Amino acid sequence: QVQLVESGGALVQPGESLRLSCAASGNILSIYAMNWYRQAPGKERELVAAITSGGGITNYANSEKGRFVISRDNSKNTVYLQMSSLKPEDTAVYYCHARNSIAEYWGQGTQVTVSS
Repeated sequence: QVQLVESGGALVQPGESLRLSCAASGNILSIYAMNWYRQAPGKERELVAAITSGGGITNYANSEKGRFVISRDNSKNTVYLQMSSLKPEDTAVYYCHARNSIAEYWGQGTQVTVSS
């Protein structure tokens, strides 16, 4: 079993930066990939960024590549999403997601609002 808890969501102005954190607990060593998704009101949930267990392979949605950076610290059981040059279209609930060989796990989400 794996538990995920997100934090760091906030109200920010366009152009500012924000870092989200996801703390994992439980069967941590079994996780081989972690991801950030987001869902805006009335929209489908979409993948934002992904990272492998070793942190050496990352993937981003085209619109976020260059502005968002995903990283992880396995010793602290935490994955991060560093967001810069934020735009109003980035407003959404951001969810942490993890996979192991037998199941998928989701956090409860953290709200990010970008507005003047």
